[in-house]
Amino acid sequence: MFMSPADVLLSWFRGILSICIVIGGVWLIFDWYHSLPETGERVVIVEDDHPVRDKNADQRAQNVVTRQRVLSPLERVSRWRPHWNKQSAILFGGVFLILWSCGGRYLRPSYLLAKKAERRPKLSTGEVHRLQRPDGTEIHMEISGPPQATTVILTHGWSLSREEWAYLQQDWGDQFRMVVWDLPGLGKSKVSPNRVFTLDEMARDLHAVIEASGPEPVVLMGHSIGGMTILTFCQLFPNLLGTRISKLVLVHTTYMNPLRTMFLSGLVTVLQKPLVEPLLYLQIWLSPLCWIMNCLSYHNGSIHASVARNGFSGHEPSSERDFIAGYYLIDSPALLARGTLAMLECDASDVLRRIKIPVLVIGGEQDPVTSVQASQEIATDVGAGKLSTFNPAKHFGLLEYHVEFARQTAEFCSQA
Repeated sequence: MFMSPADVLLSWFRGILSICIVIGGVWLIFDWYHSLPETGERVVIVEDDHPVRDKNADQRAQNVVTRQRVLSPLERVSRWRPHWNKQSAILFGGVFLILWSCGGRYLRPSYLLAKKAERRPKLSTGEVHRLQRPDGTEIHMEISGPPQATTVILTHGWSLSREEWAYLQQDWGDQFRMVVWDLPGLGKSKVSPNRVFTLDEMARDLHAVIEASGPEPVVLMGHSIGGMTILTFCQLFPNLLGTRISKLVLVHTTYMNPLRTMFLSGLVTVLQKPLVEPLLYLQIWLSPLCWIMNCLSYHNGSIHASVARNGFSGHEPSSERDFIAGYYLIDSPALLARGTLAMLECDASDVLRRIKIPVLVIGGEQDPVTSVQASQEIATDVGAGKLSTFNPAKHFGLLEYHVEFARQTAEFCSQA
């Protein structure tokens, strides 16, 4: 996931603040405009084109009046000359807020001082499959790599897509047969008409992907909600562990309600019922407005700041932050909220001790979304668990340290 349950609090604050910035900028510019003179020089206006010809001059004068000319909006603005006073400050403030709303993401110090951005690799499209599910969901999956190599099925985080695995595909090369797929409603997958999101349904979708990948044993790898989906799969299909499923790789994930294993878990858990869940339902009902707020937040740079704060430790190129932030322009806020509500029901604690196949757990030492303590507990409770952590790293350590991540996972997947 990146749209975590607690992120909804920051999302609403960020969105409302973004709207206020736009409104404030427009209000200041209008205030400045209304301070400009409405009239110009005095002009003589003849009221009658054919005045009465009379020897009396006073009679002729009655047909001519002098008035101040009303200026057009363009004339009012063109006559303004910059000089420092209160009204100029108001204009400057309004223009600044509008420019910040449109391009604040380019003014961030991290962007201006960043080294030349590393170009993100593109995920190579392999053999494409479309899986029709009983509930109407349509799953998009792609298979690439040597047919004889070990098959690794990768499940991405919430609000992202299969493109998350582009670095891993590049760094692995042709070592493995990679199967990537999009969770329902994300990427190229279509959501069911009833728009029901549960981890159980996602786990059954994963089972369909496994069946479509071929008869050989596979390794399951998942990031964030992808790892939660894999643990839910282990609850539903325990008989496949050790037969169809040879190993698990769980990356920056948790085994229960993420609010209970994240930064400030005590506070956000208390706020779940009175605040977090109502805001998620409000996000569903007001999805178009939330999308507008996301667009404003993206362009003013507040989403990029949030991604950098929660996802990265500061060693990443700007291209990675932009990649994650860009999903806020694509994904439906209603869909993200429904999936986030599904995370709150997660509880796979009972299955950990029953997993007897090799498991590699990877965590980030400073991950505020899924804490490293959750990774440690998974590795401890799983019989054949191995823990590896990146430091410093947050929720996207797999991207920030993609070369080392590829090395560790390739070594684990290749072991007999």
